[in-house]
Amino acid sequence: MLKIKLARFGKRNQPHYRIVVNEARSKRDGQYKAEIGHYAPTDTPKLLKVDFAAYKYWISKGAIPTSTVASLVKRSQTETPFPEKKPRPSKKSIAKKLAAAEEAKAPKEKVVEPVAEEATPDKAETETPTTEEKESPEEIVEKKEEKNEKPA
Repeated sequence: MLKIKLARFGKRNQPHYRIVVNEARSKRDGQYKAEIGHYAPTDTPKLLKVDFAAYKYWISKGAIPTSTVASLVKRSQTETPFPEKKPRPSKKSIAKKLAAAEEAKAPKEKVVEPVAEEATPDKAETETPTTEEKESPEEIVEKKEEKNEKPA
């Protein structure tokens, strides 16, 4: 069974493809029966050329295009196969714009400076109870007994 597929060529990170007619079970970059076009996605603008007469000929012979080749051929038949994309703002720039808009909407609040206290007690002094404040174990037991008693 024949397939019309892409064969990859070029250096690493600089691919270009040939649109070839090949046996379905053969290697991707192996020998092919016919070359009917080429595609260079890394070029600016992208390059896509297809020989439509050869493409139709191989389709009539029973060759089946891969989904990628079929979409590329469909694109190449339009006026602008690869229209320029509008630049989209990054997530950071969108967040900055939203923050600036919120600041503009919110009324500005007056900044109040804290007044320094002259004599602040140490934490150690305030947290440790004095001997007078401590309850004896007998008093604690009495309080528990009072709670446990049920009214008659």
